[in-house]
Amino acid sequence: MQRIDLKLGGRGYPILIGAGLLASVELLQEHAAAARLMVVTDEAVAPLWLPRLAQGLAGRPFDRCVLPGGEQRKTLGTVATVIDALVAARVNRDGLLMALGGGVVGDIAGFAAATYQRGIAFVQLPTTLLAQVDSAVGGKTGVNHPGGKNLIGAFHQPSAVITDTDTLGTLADRELRAGFAEIVKAALVADATFFSWLEDHADRVLALDRAALEHAIRRACEIKAAIVAVDEREAGRRMVLNLGHSFAHAIEAGAGFGRVLHGEAVAAGIVLAAELSARLGRLPGADAMRVRELLLRAGLPVDPPRLGRARMLELMGMDKKVADGRLRLVLLDGIGAPTISPDYPADVLDTLLAERAGA
Repeated sequence: MQRIDLKLGGRGYPILIGAGLLASVELLQEHAAAARLMVVTDEAVAPLWLPRLAQGLAGRPFDRCVLPGGEQRKTLGTVATVIDALVAARVNRDGLLMALGGGVVGDIAGFAAATYQRGIAFVQLPTTLLAQVDSAVGGKTGVNHPGGKNLIGAFHQPSAVITDTDTLGTLADRELRAGFAEIVKAALVADATFFSWLEDHADRVLALDRAALEHAIRRACEIKAAIVAVDEREAGRRMVLNLGHSFAHAIEAGAGFGRVLHGEAVAAGIVLAAELSARLGRLPGADAMRVRELLLRAGLPVDPPRLGRARMLELMGMDKKVADGRLRLVLLDGIGAPTISPDYPADVLDTLLAERAGA
């Protein structure tokens, strides 16, 4: 088992990575010690991994809330379903909520934990690659609104993240590749050497080679943990983790939540950010091409759907990084060298979007 400690003063927590962790009685006794437990999962994950979790809980009783899956279910209504289950189970503030699933389950359960009785503890048990390397780490929780992605939410840190890499063995290939996009993003915002490693080892990661996979997950988590530790609530530096996301969130909302996977939208958004950076003279064109080619080789979309320039800009205008009416974009001055910039020629962005998303 590998361990990373995300340090937030006195509120730090461990990120644990390894095979078979859901069945570890010792780990779950340490990190899920509350007397009242509620497991939130979804209809796809429950039959696959809830029995393994029950094995790790060693006969301890727990309540469960099994949700329908899909990004389109990531709504306030679904959060209300979780809260209704917590009330029905008479879970008090000393209870613990466990999020067993992908990013949607983690975001919904985390937001419910943040708001129920003004906050209860929760543990992330991510079962998708995207959740393991990104959404389960860092304390962002929330749901979508028809007007935009993740517009409703709260910062609420888990008490632990327990990443059982065995769960990836039942993950659909499309979901696995979507998670790889967030690993690439982590490399691009912090570690050029790691990006080069991914160029050499992408096939092994996607083939679930254990050594390559655990290295990729660990390094992506180390990068995110280090950034979150210095900027928990995204006042500044943490915004670099949104590389490509201003475009991606517009793609998801414009296409209809669930039609394009988050990681697929992120892949296309990263390519747009890299190409914009190259057109502005910040990033060498050869490096922008490296980004595109790695994501393409991973089987990810590198162009957005044809939503149209105007619609993309309209949706990007609801991005949480808008300040004083100006969208702050995460751009690249090099691989591993991001910058947050509100100062870019609007006509260059317009031209890029017209070419890639339609006039």
